[in-house]
Amino acid sequence: MVTKQIARRGVTDRRVLAAMDHVPRERFVPAQQRHLAYADQPLPIGLDQTISQPYIVALMAECAQLTRTSKVLEIGTGSGYAAAVIAHIVKHVWTVERLQELAEDSKKRFRELGITNVTTLVTDGALGHEAAAPYDAIIVSAAAPSPPKSLQEQLALDGHLVVPVGDRSFQDLCVIRRTATGYSERSHGACRFVPLVSPEAFHD
Repeated sequence: MVTKQIARRGVTDRRVLAAMDHVPRERFVPAQQRHLAYADQPLPIGLDQTISQPYIVALMAECAQLTRTSKVLEIGTGSGYAAAVIAHIVKHVWTVERLQELAEDSKKRFRELGITNVTTLVTDGALGHEAAAPYDAIIVSAAAPSPPKSLQEQLALDGHLVVPVGDRSFQDLCVIRRTATGYSERSHGACRFVPLVSPEAFHD
């Protein structure tokens, strides 16, 4: 998976590649989907949610420019896979999920895998988690019509917000960097995510 699907498509950050190699993806998908765990595709995890394809998880992590001292906020815990990958690289991850059932399942997986540097929260992801801000990186695993203002404001100086921006069907993967004078933005191509459900994004 790492060699053929991720490195071959341009992801070069060695820490990201090592994390993708380390985290057992099959532990984060339903039993009936485990034979597809390492396929280059998203998979359903129930409750109309998905686990992103491996390449997208790696690309978003690389775009966030993570280091071992980074404080990271992830929006859209889902099965917990992306948070587990990020946690292998950084100091601490706060991950936000709106669905209690998914949050509890992901916390169980973290415990079983001995991942201790992840804090799971159940709240409106578009509002972030101001109590632990500022963050060196914020990674949003759900699509928003525009970059949520609260998340931009919770970035540290030189921090990166990685977020799919567009409508419910198709989005661009946007990377927003906070600078001393405001924000800069660049696109990393087309992507497709489930919507970020919030009064500040898409209504359910």
